[in-house]
Amino acid sequence: PDWKFKYGNLLPRINQITTELEPYARARDYFMEACVRNNELLSLVAGLNSWIESYDNNGAIGFNTRLNENTQRLEGFYKNYYPKVDQAVFAGLMELYAKQCKPEWGGDYLKNEAAPYKDFSGYAQFLYENSVFPNPEKMRALLKENPEKIASTLKNDPAYRLYKGLNALFVEKVQPKLQELTPNLNLLQRQYMAAQMVVFKEKRFFPDANSTLRLTYGPVRGYEPRDAVHYHFQSFLDGVMEKYIPGDYEFDVPQRLIDLYKNKDFGQYATPDGKMPVAFLGANHTTGGNSGSPGIDAYGNLIGLNFDRVWEGTMSDLNYDPAICRNIMVDIRYVLFIIDKYADAGHLIQEMKLVKGQKKHRRKK
Repeated sequence: PDWKFKYGNLLPRINQITTELEPYARARDYFMEACVRNNELLSLVAGLNSWIESYDNNGAIGFNTRLNENTQRLEGFYKNYYPKVDQAVFAGLMELYAKQCKPEWGGDYLKNEAAPYKDFSGYAQFLYENSVFPNPEKMRALLKENPEKIASTLKNDPAYRLYKGLNALFVEKVQPKLQELTPNLNLLQRQYMAAQMVVFKEKRFFPDANSTLRLTYGPVRGYEPRDAVHYHFQSFLDGVMEKYIPGDYEFDVPQRLIDLYKNKDFGQYATPDGKMPVAFLGANHTTGGNSGSPGIDAYGNLIGLNFDRVWEGTMSDLNYDPAICRNIMVDIRYVLFIIDKYADAGHLIQEMKLVKGQKKHRRKK
């Protein structure tokens, strides 16, 4: 009776707020995915928005203080930017957004913007041909002008006006309700968790580890994802060279690395049989945010750096299957080889204490 009095109404209240929150949360997700995360043009505009507005707020002085910073940012953006691909993505995302977003939350606004161009592909073509943002030559020329000209041109750019229009509707129609309902739901969820810990005393509860130090463990191990297929736990430089495709953005290999491989110039980092290890698998349960984490052996020695998961184990955030879930770590020997032999930075190796074999660290008494 005491539990029923304290907690009996929790789930109905959570369900009520979740139901009320759902359309606003969905609208937020569509806005973030279509207008911020997955379209590079609008993402760029969003990132430069505060700088563009700073001219009206702080004048030329405030605008100029960030000019060099944003010029460098734009050069980094254009380095790997493919406008034709982004244009096709934009057309698909905006059409989806216009259909899924409520008319008063941005759907009608977007449809009206695209109406003169027959369809969203036509609208995308107009935008990418007339906006300064996807055109590096136009942008570089503009950045040589005075601050007033730069700010005025960018503020009147069609891509900027589109982003500002959609963002204004999101801020006015969607965001206030999210800010109202989300804290209420968070409070109820805390109460729900407290209730579970009181009622189910035999159950093990794991804390939310987001933004905290995480520790995971497991053996170095290969796996068999399907019948007659076995993946070894270790990969070598041989495999890098097998995948080598000259000029390919993903599988090109620098000439210096090719020369080191051909000469078997691996220094002290090769295996006893003369092969250069590159990466290895571990049965550790990793998630987003673990990339770059050190891989430590049972003796406390650094043996690798975590950076990925195998294809068959990408679902492990939702369902961890120890038979196929493997994290991928770059072998520390390969890291040292790149520093020493490839980058010719052996002086850095001299500052390190390299441990060979299984050696425990001595503890101070």
